[in-house]
Amino acid sequence: MPEIILGSLVLGLLLSPQLLAGFLAKRTGRNFWFWFFISFLIPIISLIILIFLEDKNPAAQSYQLADHVDKDKKLVSKVL
Repeated sequence: MPEIILGSLVLGLLLSPQLLAGFLAKRTGRNFWFWFFISFLIPIISLIILIFLEDKNPAAQSYQLADHVDKDKKLVSKVL
């Protein structure tokens, strides 16, 4: 029984870069499985590439500022 637990832990650690790349790709609007398999070939490099790629997910582009924050920016730009 301890061999199964240890084997599962080792398998999870070995697949962690692939899973991380897949979930990072999904969050940025890219294909999970493509980046999961690419990460087998180049694990660390694929993560670095994913971090620097532009986000394709339109919902995660940016947050809208509150009205009072936007007014403060306009006031500061007028003063300068």
